[in-house]
Amino acid sequence: IDRRYTLEEIRYSPTVRERMRSVDLDSISFETGSWDIPPDQASKLQVIADGLNKAISRNPQAVFLIEGHTDAVGSDVDNLSLSDRRAQSAAELLTQQFNVPPENLTSQGYGEQYLKVQTDGPSRENRRVTVRNITPLLNGGTALPPPPPGTAPPRR
Repeated sequence: IDRRYTLEEIRYSPTVRERMRSVDLDSISFETGSWDIPPDQASKLQVIADGLNKAISRNPQAVFLIEGHTDAVGSDVDNLSLSDRRAQSAAELLTQQFNVPPENLTSQGYGEQYLKVQTDGPSRENRRVTVRNITPLLNGGTALPPPPPGTAPPRR
């Protein structure tokens, strides 16, 4: 990663986001038109929450992007709003139930822009939430916090 990116650049540039691996939370299945995470599926986020909390304990300034997605059913505007709500719902659950600090999470919905399965019809696989560690993008290539202003970066 050749430079630091702003949060806005990361949110709105798929080529920037793709530089970081992502994890689809396949344990969550959203119903059509819904952003609710059923209680029986919420507990399945424990493993993800544990990983996030471990990473945050190593670097309290780590930032994770929670991405919401929809299938291709419905209008673009409705899907964008729905995907935002899905991402926010997952972020709130991680914070409230699993104590992931809210300041380490940011969320963004992408509607039907990035389908996992290319179909015009309903698709449970496309109604998903994805988590991505964006700390290296924000810090210009390192997962550690940026150095204080006026200090030289560590040699590699």
